[in-house]
Amino acid sequence: MRILVTGGSGFLGSHLCEALLSQGHEVICLDNFFTGSKSNIRPLLTHDHFELIRHDIINPIDVECDRIYNLACPASPVHYQFNPVRTIQANVLGMTHMLELAKRTKARILQASTSEVYGDPTVHPQKEDYWGNVNPIGPRSCYDEGKRVAETLMKDYNRQFNVEIRIARIFNTYGPRMALNDGRVVSNFILQALRGEAITIYGKGTQTRSFCYVSDMIEGLIRLMESDTLEGPVNLGNPNELTVSTLANQIVALCDSKSPIQYDPLPQDDPVMRRPDIGLAKTQLDWEPKVELTTGLKKTMAYFQERVKKISG
Repeated sequence: MRILVTGGSGFLGSHLCEALLSQGHEVICLDNFFTGSKSNIRPLLTHDHFELIRHDIINPIDVECDRIYNLACPASPVHYQFNPVRTIQANVLGMTHMLELAKRTKARILQASTSEVYGDPTVHPQKEDYWGNVNPIGPRSCYDEGKRVAETLMKDYNRQFNVEIRIARIFNTYGPRMALNDGRVVSNFILQALRGEAITIYGKGTQTRSFCYVSDMIEGLIRLMESDTLEGPVNLGNPNELTVSTLANQIVALCDSKSPIQYDPLPQDDPVMRRPDIGLAKTQLDWEPKVELTTGLKKTMAYFQERVKKISG
């Protein structure tokens, strides 16, 4: 198939492009390089079935394709709060343009939605039928509400125009090719531990998260896209929950670091609990994460060590 991946040079996007090429597909990678990096896809540039287009989905584009994976949106608070208007435009205008493209080409489209649609949840773990607890006017709203509107657009294009849709609600994902400056806990803690800096924990560190290794996530996205019947939303993530403090101590130990722990104020609207119920993915997609946290963290650390060496050397 001919597959369009928006945000294809980003963390998830680059791994997805690589996986799709390995399956024999033609891949069009579309990115504006706001948070993505050409270094993530450099090994793919010489591949006969890979094409790179520099473009921002805020503006329309017309290409021929059979599948569309829409991953184009900053995904970390540092990046999506840098230009909040642009973030919500990517989710609303960008989603509309991709759906119009899917309507014209009759392509199936998958939206990379997020666990952030649940906000600071009052239901635990989070199931797909939970409507969420989201602040519509807070500093995270450009992303949280943007993704919620993107899901609305997906469903309305499906109902009104019969566009084939798939919605994946992605929970915390980590692995090689994460941006060093993305501000998320795994990358922050690993970098701080490698450099011997204080590990910065926001709040008391009792808030919980669950972390899915990138190869597991990519497999889940592809299985959802190729499902004959499941439209979504579908939670994709690791249901193994741990506190942020536990993660910090584990990373310090794995890095053999002497970094102290530093506690800073908790940002506004930061979720207290986050864990997916993946029952739907398990029963309908025969999918669940396989990579254990320690294994995934070691692979991620090796990548970050190499990046830090290049920067300092």
